[in-house]
Amino acid sequence: MKSKIIFSLLAVLPFVIGGCASAHYVETGGRESVVTVGQINIQDYIQAANTATSDLLASGALDKVANPPAVLAISRIVNNTGQQIDTDLLTKKIRVALLNSGKAQTTTTMGLGGTAEDPMAKGFQQESEFKSEQKATRTPDFTLSGKIIETTARSGSTRQSTYSFQLSLTDAKTGLAVWEGEKEISKQGTRPAVGF
Repeated sequence: MKSKIIFSLLAVLPFVIGGCASAHYVETGGRESVVTVGQINIQDYIQAANTATSDLLASGALDKVANPPAVLAISRIVNNTGQQIDTDLLTKKIRVALLNSGKAQTTTTMGLGGTAEDPMAKGFQQESEFKSEQKATRTPDFTLSGKIIETTARSGSTRQSTYSFQLSLTDAKTGLAVWEGEKEISKQGTRPAVGF
């Protein structure tokens, strides 16, 4: 009887030990970050945002405004992937970098469909304009729009996903694109022949 109990405990022990998980911090977007083929990971957003910001600043498009820094409004970023994603993971990184560069500021009181990112700031702005009876708001010089596209392929047990981050900077007065950028990120992985 004793040996059956000991054997039963030994049989369960690997599941108990395996069930105890440990966690630790990793650098966001660093080498230890989890990479998945079928999903956009944080390091993908970081790469795409860094590339877009560098390319946009190097283009000089933001320098061609009469009253610097340029004012930027965020337009629609279309999600053409099979995932539900928050496009702010891309646009916020770009906005922070542009603001820190001193080349652009982003309006948070204008948005698609009249929805402001910061409704309280919009309320104060409208109150100020009402009291002074003149429009104090500077209209955006540019809008930033884009699309995120997913393309997948398989060959045997190898899967590949490519994510294309496409962005356009449009002159708000002329409606013409003054800068376009694209960053493609491809990831491959294999699936075991036998799985659970």
